[in-house]
Amino acid sequence: MDNGMDSMLDTYLYETNSLLDQLDELLVNDEKLGDFSQDDVNEIFRIMHTIKGSSAMMEFGSLSSIAHHVEDLFFYIRDKGIESLDSQHKKELFNLMFRSEDCLRGEVEKVESGKPLLENVDAFTAEINAFLKKISGAEGSSSDGSFTGSTAGNAGPKGSEEDGSADIPVRSGDDTVPDDKDALCFLHVFLEDGIGMENLRAFMIITSLRDCDVSFRHYPPDLDSNPGTCSKIVDNGFYLAFDSEEMEKRAEDILKSQNHIHSYERVNCQKVPSKKPKAPSTVPFRAETDRPQSAAKTPVSEPPSNNSTEGLKNYAPVKQNLISVNLMKLDSLMDIVGEIVITESMVTSSPELRHLSRDSFDNFMKSARQLRKLTDDLQDIAMSLRMVPVSGVFQKMNRIVRDMKQKLDKDVRLTIVGEDTEVDKTIVDSIQDPIMHIVRNSMDHGIEDTEEERVAAGKSRQGEIILSATHTSSEVVIEVTDDGRGMDPDKLLAKARERGILTKPESEYTRKEALGLIMAPGFSTNQTVTEYSGRGVGMDVVRKNVESVGGVVSLSSELGKGTTVTMKIPLTLAIMDGMKVTVGSSIFTIPIANIRQSFKVSADQIIHDEDDSEMVERMGNFYPIVRLHQFYNIDTEVTELDKGILMWVEASDRSFCLFVDDLIGEQQVVVKPLPVYLNCFELKNYGITGCTILGNGNISLILDIMSLHGAAVENI
Repeated sequence: MDNGMDSMLDTYLYETNSLLDQLDELLVNDEKLGDFSQDDVNEIFRIMHTIKGSSAMMEFGSLSSIAHHVEDLFFYIRDKGIESLDSQHKKELFNLMFRSEDCLRGEVEKVESGKPLLENVDAFTAEINAFLKKISGAEGSSSDGSFTGSTAGNAGPKGSEEDGSADIPVRSGDDTVPDDKDALCFLHVFLEDGIGMENLRAFMIITSLRDCDVSFRHYPPDLDSNPGTCSKIVDNGFYLAFDSEEMEKRAEDILKSQNHIHSYERVNCQKVPSKKPKAPSTVPFRAETDRPQSAAKTPVSEPPSNNSTEGLKNYAPVKQNLISVNLMKLDSLMDIVGEIVITESMVTSSPELRHLSRDSFDNFMKSARQLRKLTDDLQDIAMSLRMVPVSGVFQKMNRIVRDMKQKLDKDVRLTIVGEDTEVDKTIVDSIQDPIMHIVRNSMDHGIEDTEEERVAAGKSRQGEIILSATHTSSEVVIEVTDDGRGMDPDKLLAKARERGILTKPESEYTRKEALGLIMAPGFSTNQTVTEYSGRGVGMDVVRKNVESVGGVVSLSSELGKGTTVTMKIPLTLAIMDGMKVTVGSSIFTIPIANIRQSFKVSADQIIHDEDDSEMVERMGNFYPIVRLHQFYNIDTEVTELDKGILMWVEASDRSFCLFVDDLIGEQQVVVKPLPVYLNCFELKNYGITGCTILGNGNISLILDIMSLHGAAVENI
């Protein structure tokens, strides 16, 4: 596949997935209300029409066919009115639409993964046609079961009369207006260069105009169904023909808010316009108050004719608020910003600065501080470009709850709080599966099986799951809370003993540790395997996925009251605040978020456990000491605990103390992944998560406190 097709496929996948997400949110909200609004009926029709056309252009037959039949269904509903359906029909329509969405998503996922699409979707499309026959009384159905009211080039129930007949002749040459004798004037619209799928972009603009009750005809008339019109639109734009000044003015006002329009011009039907204007790159649009040259390139000094006002070009500014950017480009931008941060640090810590005079040094440091300010601003902006709201993930949970409500016969509502909270795009993609697992567990395990059970416990008949997200200074906190039956630590301990996953006597487990057993691999409280749980996987996967992006998972529960699962996740993985420490000639970086305290000790403060391991007391608890020089076998002169520094570190529910030679100081560091060829050494399992480049050009390894605890403490 060449670059052009690659780009078109990326555009197709992005837009189709966005439309399906929009459809899912719309269906979930309407089902809660028990009815479709007329606006939503129109929106679903537009979504299906766009997916049908773009899929047909990309030659994805199964997607195009399904979308076409759903479009036919909603063409009928839009024409007859949603009120023509009774409550049972609406319920069936919701179920059919959710299954249609799932089928479309399944095919899109095959496109993304390069798998072959379904060759035959007749069984499913026949189901759609059967429902259409059912609600229409078999009226208006063709022999193949598809509704005949929808045509390829039609965007509304008025039919092709409004679109303009396909056999209207066009004068020879691409640079002439269509031969439409009824038209008073035209708008000649040019799209932006290189946007792809120009004919469908044009049809989306046409649909937006029709939705605002603007009456017009468009040329080419078959631009939505004929991919061959794409090149014509690229070279010569497309035309909108109007029978009145009022309609033309209304269309002009709407075009100003449409995306992907390069420019447009108002053309009198007696005038012959020139080819696509070459607007200066510095001023792509002209204000309506300007007096540009006429469409026939008449000199400005020439006196205008009687119809000169109608023949002038009106370049209107086009509203552009959002653009889609390839994530790889953002990754490259972050890499460059990281290099700038490192280089700036190298410059300001250069040893040659010591040779400058005091005045020269002061002037240099003044410039360096300004550079640091600008670097910090650039870094913040670059990071913010990758930040996306968690609403996309949260809204998908509505569908999970909706499907499980029906299959488990439980009345549960999902309450979403803080969906506008923003997180790095990479992290958002990583937390979708963990949140889905937790929500499913809450539905299946947490919420009581019957309403009678809830009423007997003094609760409302309807259960509730609260999905919330909040910001702290350096992380986002996501909580999933249910008001179900809660968890019994004693039963969890018994199940863990039965499965042989206890690591110490039951009596030594605290309540928090007992609840944490549910995240042990292979642990499940379900007695039978269901569609959603009971296979011994789930919460351990949640823990693994969250920890893979530097987050931690904790769990709290009260028997009979409910359960809360909390995930604390860093806002970004690219740049972090770290504390540099020395061990011998090596420099390590410890994430500031993991450091609780740094302190010195005397020899009499150290105690030994039964295994003769060193421990120190902090705030009433005793914590093991890990000597980094011993663990990594590093030569150092600082071997006595009272000569070095102890760092009290914590990750999730694991806490211990690191013994290092000395502290260098805090610094914002750019996280660099380790080279691929080091993967065979599994350094992640030994507490090393990445590296960073220091100001003097040396490399500092970044410690992963979670895995370091597992390697150095749990395996003692």
